[in-house]
Amino acid sequence: MKKILLTSILFLLTIAVSAQQRPVHSLYMFDPLLINPAYAGTQVQLSATAIYRNQWVNFPGSPKTFTASAHSGFRKARVGVGFLASNDQIGIHAENSLYGMYSYRLPFSKYDKNSYVSFGLQGGFNNIKSDFSILNPKDQSDPFASLVERNLTWNFGSGIFIKHKNSYVGISVPYILNNQVINAEVFSSEAQRYRYYYLNAGFTRKIAENVKFMPSTLVRFQERAPLSLDLNLMTVLYDAVAFGLSYRLGDSVVGLFEVQINENFHAGYAYDFTTSEVGRFSNGTHEIMINYRIKIPALHKGLPCPSYY
Repeated sequence: MKKILLTSILFLLTIAVSAQQRPVHSLYMFDPLLINPAYAGTQVQLSATAIYRNQWVNFPGSPKTFTASAHSGFRKARVGVGFLASNDQIGIHAENSLYGMYSYRLPFSKYDKNSYVSFGLQGGFNNIKSDFSILNPKDQSDPFASLVERNLTWNFGSGIFIKHKNSYVGISVPYILNNQVINAEVFSSEAQRYRYYYLNAGFTRKIAENVKFMPSTLVRFQERAPLSLDLNLMTVLYDAVAFGLSYRLGDSVVGLFEVQINENFHAGYAYDFTTSEVGRFSNGTHEIMINYRIKIPALHKGLPCPSYY
């Protein structure tokens, strides 16, 4: 399986990339719930994560995103339940969303707890507020100059997550409906959020005592847009400290760092060095993460929790 993953990564190097409509994170490998509902419950224990991303620092109207997620395994880790909440601000638009997630795991063998396929579903809503009064139009008599428009939309999605020993691959369509960004009854607009397809794959390999090697890739495909590709490489020391680089084709080079603070807490940081033309006007992108994990005896008694890495 590792040879297949490496061949896929090399092949995908030839694919073009474009900007994304939905928030793009650099620390998703530490919270895959951001891209695939089938990941819910795969860590068995209760896991809660908060991520803040300040994109394109000093660029007027640049995106700022906060996400909070939590998930846990139930029924001897066969069922996973979780949620994902986010606040995303870009320009005059502010969006709040909340999604619930459910997954069901089927092991490949009762003797191998580390190999399974997980099927996931999610459903929820997005509430977008567009405040046109922030703008400074040349024509102050413009009827939309002081408009504050709100648009509530519902959506749902699904995904599959397959893990075989130290390798994994996930395929997901988290948001299936192509909803309008602005309520067409209030403001004439054809802006839509077209659905995304995600392909995520990677593996972990021990290359020395207390040293692990973790390459991975993420492909994002949006309808009516070219493909986007991330190539990630992490090194883990003593199962406590991780650092590495990520290359987002045509957009940025990302420095990654993650550390285990104690038995329950992990913290992470990423800095995106922008390589596109936007880099002429911004000072890159900061992203920070905090993760809390705990095993609840009443729910997870007798169940081994997989390694964080």
